[in-house]
Amino acid sequence: MLIDGDRIAWVGAATDAPAADEVVDAEGRAVIPGFVDSHSHLVFAGDRAAEFEARMAGQRYAAGGIRSTVAATRAATDDELRARLRGFLEEMLAQGTTTVEIKSGYGLSVADEERLVRLAAEVTPEVTFLGAHVVPAEYADRSDEYVDLVTGPMLEACAPHAKWIDVFCETGAFTVPQSRRVLEAGIARGLAPRVHASQLGPGDGVRLAVELGATSVDHGTYLTDDDVAALAASDTVLTLLPGVEFSTRQPYPDARRLIDAGVTVAIACDTNPGSSFTSSMPFCIAIAVRDMGMTPAEAVWAATAGGARALRRDDVGVIVPGARADIVLLDAPTRIHLAYRPGVPLVRRVWKDGRAIG
Repeated sequence: MLIDGDRIAWVGAATDAPAADEVVDAEGRAVIPGFVDSHSHLVFAGDRAAEFEARMAGQRYAAGGIRSTVAATRAATDDELRARLRGFLEEMLAQGTTTVEIKSGYGLSVADEERLVRLAAEVTPEVTFLGAHVVPAEYADRSDEYVDLVTGPMLEACAPHAKWIDVFCETGAFTVPQSRRVLEAGIARGLAPRVHASQLGPGDGVRLAVELGATSVDHGTYLTDDDVAALAASDTVLTLLPGVEFSTRQPYPDARRLIDAGVTVAIACDTNPGSSFTSSMPFCIAIAVRDMGMTPAEAVWAATAGGARALRRDDVGVIVPGARADIVLLDAPTRIHLAYRPGVPLVRRVWKDGRAIG
């Protein structure tokens, strides 16, 4: 493989390789594309370790815990949030993630949501406005009024910093009619739709996502046959979040069922303090292979090219001429080892935009 500037210029047999200024010998190690994490919530303050401990003792996960993170995030300064965000990105990069999407959703006021998408936009072009994460405490029992705020002043403030719009279409969050309002308002403002759906139970969120041409629908823990058929007949990517089921003890989605039906599947970490406080794509790959029925090749594809599909990108997640030179050198002979040796730090070296990191 030849890298020229920030792009891959050539791929082929070593005997045909063009001349280069510098040569890196992988010495039998595997080289893969940088991971593309298409679902994360990295701009927040505090954590919810006590909530995790309670779940491990048998308490059921519910969407309402998000409000505790909202309180901590609102109280944090921009610089505190910025420093934490950059820390998470460094953590992800060290584990091979070179492209990341970041959602808002822990501000839930016009001013706080605006600053979250603004801070996210400092580090990635893949910014998602998720004002419709849950209904904040001050709008308890007035969810439709909160949707008015999300689709009006909040959207106007956040859209200049965002590329995507998302909604948590779920019991305890937003109904299908409310979710439709949010997504259609975002589309009208020029944002592309994404949807959280079917995490806590079956519902109509997946089919709403397909109907509106959402780029991805994420979670998919509880899918009906109609959901699977709709996804298979669409361009919508189903993004699985293995860390969530690990942390919440919900059943793992059946990726084998999805792939065999023709659904395009991605894997992402969903880094957040409540339901998936991991930034490790290798860890999520190992879970997808062990507990979701994916082969190692399918899981690595889902974490690279699949994530790129979920972001409508063709310049990342692949090793082809013209793609960005985001490359991971594994301290292992094959990609299989990402699942075969779970928990072992196998990322030996990372190149981002053609530059070696670390």
